[in-house]
Amino acid sequence: MKLYIGCVIAAFFVSLLFCALSIPILRRFKAGQNILSYVKEHKKKSGTPTMGGLAFITAAVLTAILFVRSIERTFLLAVAIGLSYMVIGLLDDLMKKKHRQNLGLKAWQKFSFQLIVAIFAGIYCKRADLTVLNIPFAKTSMSIGGWILPLSVFVFVATVNAVNLTDGLDGLAAGACVPYFATLGVLIVLQKGNTTLATLSMCLMGALIAYLLFNAPPASVFMGDTGSLALGGFAAAIALFSGNALYIVAVGIVFVFSVISVIVQVIYYKATKGKRVFLMAPIHHHFQMKGYSESKISYAYFVITLVLGLLCVTISV
Repeated sequence: MKLYIGCVIAAFFVSLLFCALSIPILRRFKAGQNILSYVKEHKKKSGTPTMGGLAFITAAVLTAILFVRSIERTFLLAVAIGLSYMVIGLLDDLMKKKHRQNLGLKAWQKFSFQLIVAIFAGIYCKRADLTVLNIPFAKTSMSIGGWILPLSVFVFVATVNAVNLTDGLDGLAAGACVPYFATLGVLIVLQKGNTTLATLSMCLMGALIAYLLFNAPPASVFMGDTGSLALGGFAAAIALFSGNALYIVAVGIVFVFSVISVIVQVIYYKATKGKRVFLMAPIHHHFQMKGYSESKISYAYFVITLVLGLLCVTISV
C-alpha cells in the first residue's frame, strides 16, 4: 500500500511542476482555446491556454515508469495506447490552433485513428488471453473468448469519446476521472491483479489532482483533446486489461450520460425537425443553461463518480 500512496504523492508533485511550467510556455506559443460560438457562457474563456494534457499525462507516465517494480508488456501497451490517443488529441489541438477556430481533425480522420488503436488493443487482449470480465456487484467473472475483440474496439472508441465529450466545463472531466482512476487502482489491488496497471492508475489520479489546481473554475489551462483523448485511452486500457471493462459503466456513469445525451439530442432533433430534449448537449451544458454554476456541476460529477466507486469497491470485491 505504501507503494501506491507514494506514487500518488510523487505524481502529484511532478504534475504540479509540469503544469506550472507549461502554462507560460503555452501562452508564449499562443496555444489558446477557441471557444464555440454557440456556447455564449464561455466567451470569456477564449484564449485560455490549452493542450495542458501534455503536462499531467507526461507526469503520470514518467512517475509510473519510475514506480513499477517490473515493466511488463501489458503495462507498456497500456502506456503506448494512452500516449497514442494523446497524440491524436494533440494533432487535433494543433489543427485548431493553425486554423484559429474550434475545428481540428475531420471526424472521419479522428475516428479512423481511434479505431486503429482500438483494434490493435483488441488483438492484444485476444492473443494475451485477457478475455475474463469481472462482473460489477456480483463477485464473479466470466470469459468471453473471441468476443473480446469486438468488445475491446467498442470499449475504446466509446470511452475515449465519452471522456472527450465530458470535457466541457472547468474541472469536469478531470474531477470525474480522479475517483474513476482511484477506484480502478483499488479494485485491481483487491483483486490481486496486475500491480503495474494499479500503479499507472494511481499515478494518473495523483497527476490529475495537481492539474485540478490549475483547471478548477476559473481555469488557468485546459487539457484540450490532448488530455481528454489520452484520459479516455488510459481509462479504457487499464479497465480492459485488468478485466474490469464493465466497471467503466458502473463507475463512469457520468461519461455514459454525456454520450447518451448527445445521441438522444441528435436523434430527437432530426426526428422532430428542430425540437430538442435538452437545452444543449452534452447534458452538462443543459445544467449550465438551467442556471447551475460550473463549480456545482463539476462537484456533482465528482461526487457521483466517487460514490459509485465506493459502492463498487465495497460490494464487488
